[in-house]
Amino acid sequence: MNKQTQFNIWYWIIAFFGLMLFQYLYATATQVAQIPYSQFETYLAEGKIAEAAVSDRFIQGTFKAPQDGKPMFITTRVEPGLAEHLRERGVVVTGQIESTFLRDLLSWVIPAVIFIGIWIFMLRRFGGGVGGGLMQIGKSKARIYVQTDTGVAFKDVAGVDEAKDELKEIVDFLKDPKGYGRLGGRMPKGILLVGPPGSGKTLLARAVAGEAGVPFFSISGSEFVEMFVGVGAARVRDLFEQARSKAPAIIFIDELDALGRARGIGPMAGGHDEKEQTLNQLLVELDGFDSSTGLILLAATNRPEILDPALLRAGRFDRQVLVDRPDKNGRVQILDVHLKRAKLAPDVRTEQIAALTPGFTGADLANLVNEATLLATRRKAEAVTMDDFNNAIERIVAGLEKRNRLLNPKEREIVAYHETGHALVAMALPGMDPVHKVSIIPRGIGSLGYTIQRPTEDRFLMTKEELENKMAVLLGGRAAEWIVFGHLSTGASDDLVKVTDIARAIAARYGMTEKLGHVALERDRRSLLTTDQPYYGPSERDYSEKTAAILDEEVRRIVENAFDRTVTLLKERRPALERAAKLLLERETITEDELRAIVLDRHHPDQKEMADQAGRRLGL
Repeated sequence: MNKQTQFNIWYWIIAFFGLMLFQYLYATATQVAQIPYSQFETYLAEGKIAEAAVSDRFIQGTFKAPQDGKPMFITTRVEPGLAEHLRERGVVVTGQIESTFLRDLLSWVIPAVIFIGIWIFMLRRFGGGVGGGLMQIGKSKARIYVQTDTGVAFKDVAGVDEAKDELKEIVDFLKDPKGYGRLGGRMPKGILLVGPPGSGKTLLARAVAGEAGVPFFSISGSEFVEMFVGVGAARVRDLFEQARSKAPAIIFIDELDALGRARGIGPMAGGHDEKEQTLNQLLVELDGFDSSTGLILLAATNRPEILDPALLRAGRFDRQVLVDRPDKNGRVQILDVHLKRAKLAPDVRTEQIAALTPGFTGADLANLVNEATLLATRRKAEAVTMDDFNNAIERIVAGLEKRNRLLNPKEREIVAYHETGHALVAMALPGMDPVHKVSIIPRGIGSLGYTIQRPTEDRFLMTKEELENKMAVLLGGRAAEWIVFGHLSTGASDDLVKVTDIARAIAARYGMTEKLGHVALERDRRSLLTTDQPYYGPSERDYSEKTAAILDEEVRRIVENAFDRTVTLLKERRPALERAAKLLLERETITEDELRAIVLDRHHPDQKEMADQAGRRLGL
């Protein structure tokens, strides 16, 4: 029900009630005589009353002949004895006429208004609000933006230059469809933006509409499917009909995986599933429209591996554009965009911030800038400093500081040696990221301390030796506890999970062991775009029990070798471990420079070999 229809309905309702009120007032004023009770008795005695209706409080009726031009009368009923007593003393008994118009009107107006209100409410509820009334349940819920409404252009999108170049071609086509096809080529019917969450897929789609200046239909994949069967397919048809009527235009479907999941998977594998009907209708629409009319379909997903193959074939989504996490240069460009509105101190360098944030997406960097500005505002500063950005990074990566979480002295000592062990192993092994800070201040939910490493470059491949070194760094805390205290604690539980995952990947996925050979026994069941997160779900095993036993032995052997190697490494550096842990207990936080000074302390003879190795690694 649109606004115009609602206006017309209320107009007629108000007009109807106004007419009824006018008729009542006019009839009362011209036909009903309000007379005193004594006058009523006089008329009665003279025989001028034709009919009378008596109630508890009023007497009303009609005259035999109109009196003063009025055929009807009304008077207030008075007790007969009192009326006679007053009349004997010459008093005119009038009574008081109480108007019952408002009460009579409300007695039937209020139920009618309540009924109409409930009726309108139910229509809106069944219609889903945005989509219209009950008869418009199949209407599309797409939001329409025009060029001025998007407010986004390519200059507002940074860090994804390759994706922008791919989409600039779409803008040129939308501006001049006929000229673009002069050589017989056609634009892709559909373009799928693939990338991890927060990488800027939706922003890119809106930038395309803003640059081309065409209507932009934006809808989420989950909005197609409702509780009624067939509604999703009807909304798909309505969406494409609206877009055709406004062509050239852009249709953008966000979270396509909610709509385009591969068919025949899961318990609802039949052909009557509502999602499958909606997907089938989308496939039909993709086959049915001609891209030369200026209609382009953009879609975004972060789970391309679960999409239906029929959706990705040539002629539907012809082109897939990867919107990946930005590299260091991309992060610098994104930070430049977000830092325009922040008041920065002279020590802030975007290159340094970009170096500290590998793996951050555009949304993560925007959140980082906001957190840093809030930290500066909280301490009443005039500008945002580099320390604010460092603290914001630690807050995002490690969690919120829990200074009120008090540890007893024994626990603080264990945590100090644990974190120092991580840091010293990382500084001793080649190819590991430099240690940025070590702290025993609890953060987050379960972290009692943390060691932050700062990558010097973006990495995309790792050798077996680098994986083993990474395992050694993770086991450094547990090895330090074993060397110093002779027992183990629960503080290394998260480290063990990561180490076991790496060891299993070496043996089962990467084929890096001699016993199992160059065979991939397990497939990586994580999303293609979230490979930095471990997978803890159930696995489907397609190898024998004998091979499974060998795999378990290899994983255990790899972990044990890494632990023994780490223990040997820290025993050789025991003095540095003691000094660093003692300093950490005193200050609670050790920076990179302070830790480097401890490692490079050549005044101790037993530190000479370690100092030489660390000096060569640090370029000193």
